Amino acid sequence: MPGPIQSIERAAAVLRLLARSGRLGVSDVAAALGLAKPTAHGILRTLQSVGFVEQDTGSGKYRLGVALRGIGTGYLDPNDLRSRAINWADVLGARTGEAVRVAARDGTADIVVVHHVFRPDNLEQALEVGEQLPAHATALGKVLLAADADLTQRVGRGRLARMTHRTIVDHVELDRAVIAVRQAGWAGEIEEFRPGMAGIAAPLRAHGGLVVGAIGITGAVDRLCDSHLQLRKTLIKHVRDTAHAVSRELGAP
Repeated sequence: MPGPIQSIERAAAVLRLLARSGRLGVSDVAAALGLAKPTAHGILRTLQSVGFVEQDTGSGKYRLGVALRGIGTGYLDPNDLRSRAINWADVLGARTGEAVRVAARDGTADIVVVHHVFRPDNLEQALEVGEQLPAHATALGKVLLAADADLTQRVGRGRLARMTHRTIVDHVELDRAVIAVRQAGWAGEIEEFRPGMAGIAAPLRAHGGLVVGAIGITGAVDRLCDSHLQLRKTLIKHVRDTAHAVSRELGAP
């Protein structure tokens, strides 16, 4: 059996120390844990790079970072997710001519829209930020289902509500669809949530490749699909490229 990994044990000790003591300098951490200063500094900088530790610009001391607030759920704070995605979402809307939404878990069997870019035309549209969406009937939801065992269990325990005649309401069929999303790296929907509407979404990943949200476009079927009712490959590429760009902003490898 392999033994414990010393660097992880030391990082855990640093986090516990900061949780107990508040703000500490490198020398304080090194002294408290019996570490050489270069070792303590390296651990702090690594924890800072993944968002678990922040450094005060004035004092130079370290404290616990905002990424730890969502560690129990594995998701970022919605405001942080929105701020990292906002510029790329605008670009995606301009490139595709469609509405863009960023979504995350909300602790239930649904997902929640945390950012919404209007379709760039003059038609009336309603802001969807804060709207809950059914995970089983939306491209955004399927992306999160493919990466989140807890969400999958929550959805699997309940009845799958029929939103349209094309909504997946069979759990076995949904499992197959989620596996396909996991393999493809993106998800689609065609009239599964709203009649006449389609969607494409891809995962947003943070440090270590952890999926922390999803980004996608939604629009009329005749714009998102070709004559064979297949989602357009160029739009899929735009969504996936944008998701990769946002993921890099979030620290994904």
